[in-house]
Amino acid sequence: MRFGTLLLAVTSLTSVVNAYWMGDIAHRGYAPFAYSGYPVFRNVRDYGARGDGVTDDTNAINAAITAGNPCNQGCTSTTTTPAVVYFPAGTYLISGSIKPAYFTQLIGDASSPPTLKATANFAGFGLIDANPYYTQNLNWKAVNVFFRQIRNFVIDTTNIPPGNAATGIHWPTSQATSLQNIVFNMPTASNVVHVGLFMEEGSGGFVTDLTFNGGATGASMGNQQFTMRNLKFNNCKTAIYHLWNWGWTYSGLSINNCGIGIDITAGSGKVETGSITVFDSSFTNTPVAISTSWTTTSTPDTAGTLVLENIALTNVAVAVKGPQGTYLSGSTGSTTITAWGNGHKYTPSGPIEFAGAITPNPRPASLLASNGRYYTRSKPQYETLSASQFISARDSGAKGDAATDDTAALQKAIDTAVAQGKVVYLDYGLYRVTSTIRIPPGAKIVGESYATIMSAGGFFNDMNNPKPVLQVGSYSGQAGTVELSDFIVSTQNAQAGAVLIEWNLASPASSPSGMWDVHTRIGGFVGSQQQVGECLKTPGNPTVRQGCIVAFMAMHVTKGASGLYMENVWLWTADHDIDEAANTQITLYSGRGLYIESTSGTFWLYGTGSEHHVLYQYQLSSTQNIFMGMIQTETPYYQPTPNALVPFPTVSSLNDPNFSTSCSGVSGNCAAAWGLRVLNSKNILVYGAGLYSFFSDYSTTCSTFAAGQTCQSRIASVEGSGSSNVNIYGLNTIGAQSMLTRDGVSVAWYADNVNNFPSSVGVYKSG
Repeated sequence: MRFGTLLLAVTSLTSVVNAYWMGDIAHRGYAPFAYSGYPVFRNVRDYGARGDGVTDDTNAINAAITAGNPCNQGCTSTTTTPAVVYFPAGTYLISGSIKPAYFTQLIGDASSPPTLKATANFAGFGLIDANPYYTQNLNWKAVNVFFRQIRNFVIDTTNIPPGNAATGIHWPTSQATSLQNIVFNMPTASNVVHVGLFMEEGSGGFVTDLTFNGGATGASMGNQQFTMRNLKFNNCKTAIYHLWNWGWTYSGLSINNCGIGIDITAGSGKVETGSITVFDSSFTNTPVAISTSWTTTSTPDTAGTLVLENIALTNVAVAVKGPQGTYLSGSTGSTTITAWGNGHKYTPSGPIEFAGAITPNPRPASLLASNGRYYTRSKPQYETLSASQFISARDSGAKGDAATDDTAALQKAIDTAVAQGKVVYLDYGLYRVTSTIRIPPGAKIVGESYATIMSAGGFFNDMNNPKPVLQVGSYSGQAGTVELSDFIVSTQNAQAGAVLIEWNLASPASSPSGMWDVHTRIGGFVGSQQQVGECLKTPGNPTVRQGCIVAFMAMHVTKGASGLYMENVWLWTADHDIDEAANTQITLYSGRGLYIESTSGTFWLYGTGSEHHVLYQYQLSSTQNIFMGMIQTETPYYQPTPNALVPFPTVSSLNDPNFSTSCSGVSGNCAAAWGLRVLNSKNILVYGAGLYSFFSDYSTTCSTFAAGQTCQSRIASVEGSGSSNVNIYGLNTIGAQSMLTRDGVSVAWYADNVNNFPSSVGVYKSG
């Protein structure tokens, strides 16, 4: 007994010494619009969870989640009750679903991920049910579920009988959400029906570093568009099953010893999978890599669009199997699919219906890792650091109360951390700043539950003299690297001159800077003073309210900048009020989305989105060597009332689109925001794009095939004699008559490329 007690004490001491910093750091997060004392951070052990693999921890974990009465059943959405629910290492036995609230993160010890292990009599739809069916409908409208994460877990259903239905994570979700570093362990019995990851609705998102072991289906998914990176499937009957989609991008799949790799056969008489793009991936000991229902006569015309590039096969008999037999053979040995696809292509003219080999994209060496694949890097979680190596923003004097001027205190925290080689911990809060926050080379900043830096005041309210809110590098071309993760940049009240992020830093391609889960959220939340009370939508009224001009630009990458890796970055101007019970739509004016004018380029954009900016969502000018994986855009809902000619005048030095001249002779709603605009740029390689225009003056009647996709005339443009090697896989558009123009001339027309809801082009190559 004494030996056992001593061993327990030693084990406990060891776990404390090796604890992940998130469990040890002082938690000072402050939610200014929740009640006094609201707990932003919750350690499940403090709520009674044992993590000993024996005790049923279900109630304790859900008690940690519901502490403080966050947004749960019947709540539409909110930003006022953020939460981080932390799980130290251990095995947490659960008999019912864990149900995270809105605006809540579930985070396990990154150095020793905890296990959520189901009991044999587990009851619930998902060990983690992130959007429950309390009624016949999901609790949260899946296209409005934003700002949530789950990371660092082992999800184990092996106690549940293989023949009983079981799901690891139920995840109908949308933008600014992520899953990272999760292992799904399921039975491997022949009668197994378990599913690891299940999602049936939503609009976009990002997942990375997931492993699926066993089960009937590793991941069963339906969603508008998604980016998924570094997913491993071992011994699944089917690795991936698509219920439906508009567009999907996979990078770094590793599918091993499965029956079918990717199944896109859903649909009876109609193909439900819109398009998928798969690259830099491998299939091993899997009889059929991809099973598709696409044929030359299947409907809709472009549904089932598939593009493959750099796919390694080992002992895969059939690479692509269709209802008409083998479309692409595999090999009993090892072979590589250089590039292959089916659907419609424009090279550069078309449409040409094809099913066969295509020319792979020429890949600039600066964008590649040593293995020839595109460079990737997962979000750093600083597992080797202790709590003493972090500097707290609130401990440095910042209040985060959305009212105090926190400029000096935040700058002090950043400068001190850089000088001491430490990481800034941006405790949760809304940090109001009245002048530019400068982020020098060497800075590392990690936020708690999407802490927010929010500009305010006259300094940022002159559109003729725009100023950055966050300035990364003090001048364009300054050398060095930074790491930014898990926070939001926003604006308060009128901010017509605010550039939310200005990126000046020149980082080496071999060691680029990074942004992970860093978002701009412009308006539509408590504290922004840009809600229904100030900026309620006014359909039919083109008058611009000056107080609703809320940003000049979301993000500007300047000419001397280079070497930036962006993962799951959403540059959003709010279309509705998240903190209003009905999610009522609002009208806000933000001039520009992401503008890259770096001369040397070298950027990676995995799972990024840019929405509701007046002039454009993405603009690339005189730049090069840019990888983009499933970009997603939406045009402002109010256009064309007013159209894109107001309220921001054309700035020629920023190469703004001049709709007054470019719309000459173009019929329909021409003066509307570009989804993607490429000017005199080369080596722009897009692996998935969803460019959407759903509304015309807040009416959705324009965004259907029956209506003629009349929301706007054009949505993507390649311009200038200097534009070359601009290649797009999986181009999906909604609401635009012309899918793509080259120097003002339409290249692809929506009616030639009809899919299940968007129009789709499998391959575009500019030449």
